[in-house]
Amino acid sequence: MKNDNVIEIKSKAFAIRIVRLYQYLSEQKKEFILSRQLLKSGTSIGANIKEAIRGQSKADFVAKMNIALKESSETEYWLEILHETSYIDEAEYSGIYADNKELLKMLTSIIKTAKTNNPALN
Repeated sequence: MKNDNVIEIKSKAFAIRIVRLYQYLSEQKKEFILSRQLLKSGTSIGANIKEAIRGQSKADFVAKMNIALKESSETEYWLEILHETSYIDEAEYSGIYADNKELLKMLTSIIKTAKTNNPALN
C-alpha cells in the first residue's frame, strides 16, 4: 500500500537523519549525552504523528499532534545547543534544522486546521 501522507513521510525521513546524526555524534565526536536527548526527541516526532493518524478520535489526533509539535520544539533546542557548542558545523546544522522547522510549521498548521474544523477541541 502506497503512503501519500506528506507529514508521515517527512517525519520518518527526519527520524532517519536524526539516527544518523546520533551515530555520527556518538562514534566520531564521542558525544553521548546531548546526542541521546536529540535521538529521543527527534525520533519521537514521527512516532507521535503515526499514532495521531491512527488515533481513536479527533481529540486523540490533536493531542498526539501536539505532542509531536512539542518534541519538534525540543529537537530544535538540542540542534541549536549542538551547533553552538561546535559538535555539529554549519553545513551539518543548516539542513537538518531547516527540515525540523518545516515539520514545526506543518504540525502547527495541521493542529490549527483540526481545531478550526472541530471547535469542541479548542
